[in-house]
Amino acid sequence: MNYPELFSPLNLGFTTIKNRSLMGSMHTGLEEAKGGVERIAAYYEARARGGVGLIVTGGISPNLAGRVAPFSCQLSFSWQVKNHTPITQAVHRGGGKICMQILHSGRYGYHPFLVSPSRKKSPITPFTPWALTGRGVEKTISDYVNCAHLAKKAGYDGVEVMGSEGYLINQFIVAKTNQRKDKWGGDYENRIQFPIEIVRRIREKVGRKFIIIYRLSMLDLVEGGSSWDEVVMLAKEIEKAGATIINTGIGWHEARIPTIATMVPRGGFSWVTKKLKGEVSIPLITTNRINTPEIANEIIKDGHADMVSMARPMLADPDFMLKAKVGKSDEINTCIGCNQACLDHVFKGEIASCLVNPYACHETELVPKKNIIPKKVAIIGAGPSGVSCAIEAAKLGHEVHLYEKNNEIGGQFNFAKIIPGKEEFHETIRYFEVMLKKYGVHQHLKTEVSIESLQENDYDEIIVSSGIKPRKLDLEGADLPHVFSYMEALKDVSKIGQRVAIIGAGGIGFDVAESLIHPADINEPQEVGEFLKDWGIDEANEKRGGLLDQDTYESHNSREIFLMQRKESKLGASLGKTTGWIHRLSLKKAGVNMLRGVEYKKITPEGILISQNGEERHIEVDSVVVCAGQLSNNDLYAKLESLGFKNIHLIGGAKIAMEIDAKKAIQDGIKVALSL
Repeated sequence: MNYPELFSPLNLGFTTIKNRSLMGSMHTGLEEAKGGVERIAAYYEARARGGVGLIVTGGISPNLAGRVAPFSCQLSFSWQVKNHTPITQAVHRGGGKICMQILHSGRYGYHPFLVSPSRKKSPITPFTPWALTGRGVEKTISDYVNCAHLAKKAGYDGVEVMGSEGYLINQFIVAKTNQRKDKWGGDYENRIQFPIEIVRRIREKVGRKFIIIYRLSMLDLVEGGSSWDEVVMLAKEIEKAGATIINTGIGWHEARIPTIATMVPRGGFSWVTKKLKGEVSIPLITTNRINTPEIANEIIKDGHADMVSMARPMLADPDFMLKAKVGKSDEINTCIGCNQACLDHVFKGEIASCLVNPYACHETELVPKKNIIPKKVAIIGAGPSGVSCAIEAAKLGHEVHLYEKNNEIGGQFNFAKIIPGKEEFHETIRYFEVMLKKYGVHQHLKTEVSIESLQENDYDEIIVSSGIKPRKLDLEGADLPHVFSYMEALKDVSKIGQRVAIIGAGGIGFDVAESLIHPADINEPQEVGEFLKDWGIDEANEKRGGLLDQDTYESHNSREIFLMQRKESKLGASLGKTTGWIHRLSLKKAGVNMLRGVEYKKITPEGILISQNGEERHIEVDSVVVCAGQLSNNDLYAKLESLGFKNIHLIGGAKIAMEIDAKKAIQDGIKVALSL
């Protein structure tokens, strides 16, 4: 398939970007890690060689106060330039261009030295900021200019000024966070002088032939945010100040609306960028949940934007653009928007990676051996760990035989893909299928492996990836006919009654609840308009901040659901840091009863008897769904080991079921393949 709009060059007058793709900014943790310069250079170079038009780095602070955390990266001194030149050289070596994002966290910082226009604490950080003095504002603007100048010395092709997501510049723009009485506060025209002066003075310092991207918050999604007329006014002033390109920012970090999670429809916010088309003459970039070349090309073709920003999709597949260009988009390892290994890692202070591509940010560590001796390999189980192991082993030249007792590959992904909001897992299974075929893996579906067959085929290596099985509940009444395992419930939600008790409120319990609160006939991702309506977003963008006056969420739930756990902690505490709040809020809006500190007494034909806060209570339900954990399904491995088989490996859930997830399973499979 051709993507003419996506692959047309973008002429900026003084330079040309080879195609309309932008690798959007994403902090990786490598910026501060020991030996991180070499690793992040390899990471960016791989994306440059993969055909990305323009790369934007993770946020770099212009001064100490602007750091996101105490030891976050900043560029303020000449001696720091040397930490950036290997990165720019690597990208240029790969044939790409790169801009450094300048990000001042303002009141979002996680340290006691943070500053903001006014002394107003953020709802998502523990420290109250110091209000900048007038001299402090001028010094901060100078720090932005100095940072851009040093970025140019380091070899960057430009900078992106982060003016969205609720960081310092946003805090100056919006009245609720800017209550100053001097020339930097008051009327909107005064409040926007801060970003205008930053861009104007950077342009004066760096000259005309240097890219300045301004990331403009076009939809704040917070009460008291900017109106659309104000957004347009700022965009025009930023253009006059000397910006080369305007990028789209959606939502402050404190907004309680999902903007990039997997339940957000693909391209769900490009309509915002389209509204700005014609208001300014410089190119516009759109962003958020654009993960296929088809979506990207359609956005440009329909005139929503001049460029498309994709950050996580470039983690998932560094060769995204190359594959699209040669008509092999079916070979793209598609980002599923899960955040589990990228943003969740960063917010926990860990190195980012990607659930579907563990090589991301580990390019210098996960390196295949050279001059391997081809082996005959058997892999039992075609779940995420087994399939990823099979693909990587076959890539290296091994003869791989993949056995699966069911009639399809995917394992637990086949349950994940039917959860409302997780339809993207279909894409990973599609990618697996294409790669298995491409690398010649011998697939044996609907095949139960026996000890005899393994002996007869004389395999050099045997890898057991037989997955997990649901943990059975040791409770009186657990064998009653209205009690189901989570697998049984997800396979056929129609069997579950109108009043339901879910035992266990981990990730699986939440997934089951999501499946139950949606009509059984919903098998497709939500449409953009429906999503916006459900979450109270003003599609007309007439309301300040883009929020409707009241909560318009319309619950699809026709069931009464009781989601229960033994722990006293909040339900879903183990869910992803960047997505857990969405799942909790979604269930809350749907009226799901969330019970914690529950002691299960027994299941009765009419319901379930529990004790909570020392009081017994019988809850009448039609069905009970058990989500009480998993056990490793490793009987085959134990038999092989007892019979003295050599070179056997246990991976994925079969190795350890406790807190196993797709991220660990895929990484486990790849590491074992590289060790053969």
